[in-house]
Amino acid sequence: MTSSRLFKILSYCCVLCCSCSAGGRTSSSVAGSAPARTAIVSQPAPTPSSVCSTGDLQTQIEKIVRLTAGPVGVAVLELESGELVSVSGKQHFPMQSVYKLPIGMAVLQQVDNGVLKLDQIVKVKQADLVPAGLGSPLRDRHPQGVDLSLSELLSSMIVDSDGTASDVLLNLIGGPEPATKYLRDLGVEDIVVATSEREMSQDDQAQYRNWSTPEAMVGLLKLLQEERGLSPASRELLLGWMTRTWTFPTRIKGLLPEGTVVAHKTGSSGTKNGLTRATNDVGLITMPDGHHLAIAVFVSDTKVDEKTRNGVIARSTRAAWDCWTNPGKRKEGSRNARSVPGSAPR
Repeated sequence: MTSSRLFKILSYCCVLCCSCSAGGRTSSSVAGSAPARTAIVSQPAPTPSSVCSTGDLQTQIEKIVRLTAGPVGVAVLELESGELVSVSGKQHFPMQSVYKLPIGMAVLQQVDNGVLKLDQIVKVKQADLVPAGLGSPLRDRHPQGVDLSLSELLSSMIVDSDGTASDVLLNLIGGPEPATKYLRDLGVEDIVVATSEREMSQDDQAQYRNWSTPEAMVGLLKLLQEERGLSPASRELLLGWMTRTWTFPTRIKGLLPEGTVVAHKTGSSGTKNGLTRATNDVGLITMPDGHHLAIAVFVSDTKVDEKTRNGVIARSTRAAWDCWTNPGKRKEGSRNARSVPGSAPR
């Protein structure tokens, strides 16, 4: 090969290489080159499908409740918009100590009506103490009985879920019938107070006579939040006690952000022969924007462990929190809203 011909070939190769580098049309990237323009394009704004809807929340909760392999009822109501999500929301569930909430409201109504006084002294006799096996710090501290103010009994019933305090207060207003009548007068139909703590301790089936539907319970919580059925002073007392409730913090409060204000009442049956008949929590949750969620979760007749039962309540609550605190959620307004059974019109 002549030197002139070799020079022409080398010159042609140089031109070809320069063209490939400069053109940028090749499909493969060149090592060390700048990233393609598409890598720095900003992501599009969220589409409507990325916004939580009540339908999405319904689906999430339906999946969560399957973990118990038993009956679970959930109702979540966003009070300001009226949006309601419900799973088995019209089914009857044993309340266990959740029924201390309507009992407390019935007692406070008698205070509002001048029948009872918060500072009146009530004698708790030894015979009034509930049997061992039922939760009662009062019984444990005062095995011979004690004199307490009505306010102290109410606080013990709600904050400590004290069974002795509950039975004494229920007897003080005349038994279960006046408590249930109070609910009916409010327009709440699907909650029944029928037995005492002592009766429930003697017969496992008795607890099913104290029942509520999840939707009726959030309806009652709605009335409480809206200052209906109690004076403002009585409402503030009750909500204060509910906020100080310390029982079972891994249920409604379990997965919520630290510092979230939750006014709630728990209820539990205990476990016998591997079966837990009631693991419950109901309450009012204050969201960052000042709106409120009323939630009721009843887990019934299941053989799964306590961690799973409590987790179903915590996860259902967190799913509702995430949905309604999603900024895009507000765009929906209340188009999916429906009325809550058991709430009377204003």
